Amino acid sequence: MDLIKCRVQVGEYSSFGEGLATMRTESKGSKFALLVLLSRGWAPTFIGYSLQGALKFGLYELFKHVYANNLFPSDFADTWKVIVYLLASMTAELLADVALAPWEAVKIKMQTTRHYPPHLRIVVPRMYATEGMNAFFKGLSPLWMRQVPYTMMKFASFEKIVEIIYFVAIPTIKADTPKLIQLFVSVVAGCMAGTLCAIVSHPADTVVSKLNQQGTMRGNICSFVASLGCKELWKGLGLRMVMIGTLTAMQWLIYDSFKVSMGLPTTGSGTNHKVHNPA
Repeated sequence: MDLIKCRVQVGEYSSFGEGLATMRTESKGSKFALLVLLSRGWAPTFIGYSLQGALKFGLYELFKHVYANNLFPSDFADTWKVIVYLLASMTAELLADVALAPWEAVKIKMQTTRHYPPHLRIVVPRMYATEGMNAFFKGLSPLWMRQVPYTMMKFASFEKIVEIIYFVAIPTIKADTPKLIQLFVSVVAGCMAGTLCAIVSHPADTVVSKLNQQGTMRGNICSFVASLGCKELWKGLGLRMVMIGTLTAMQWLIYDSFKVSMGLPTTGSGTNHKVHNPA
């Protein structure tokens, strides 16, 4: 799905349906060959997003604690939790993207440049020989443009959606809610948060895809964005909403399942409506 999304963004396909039909034709009816085509770029995707995810979630928890307990007065941090969520997620993502940027560049090069073979041992040296280290980090600024708003929306909206779900729909306070129900809340909130962050970050995602496909950028990033136009920036949004919504739900399920297995509470605070409106 990510491969077709990237090719839609760079103009190779006009839609997901066209991309899938083209790849079915290229696979000559073989399901295995189709799977191989669709998995192009899986290795840098796995490496890059594993590094980024571990840093992002871990640093978010760290900075959330640091900011809430050291940066702001306790009454401010309790009242304006969303400010803490936004600052912690922004800081975590800025650092995590440094690890992601080179692998994202390799992934997009594999997925959108047909004459590059899908092998790390070939693609990485070839990119370095062509552009040096710039090949791997030229997309860092647009990656920040995509990932920082994405992650700020992802964490802040997730935390608030969890609060709303417990306030509106759960008959017990979070501490007394069964762990299975807590994990279900995490999945629902993760799906909703993922859809929101896909929307706010999509134009920058298109810029990242275009930039890494083309190899060079004339002028500065602002002129590059202006040259794409509004319609081009939003191409492939529906597909990305489905992809990111599902992915984010799975991320929160895995992360909170790990926390539960370690005896920790799931992410997000939850207050029952009866606590706010006692009988």
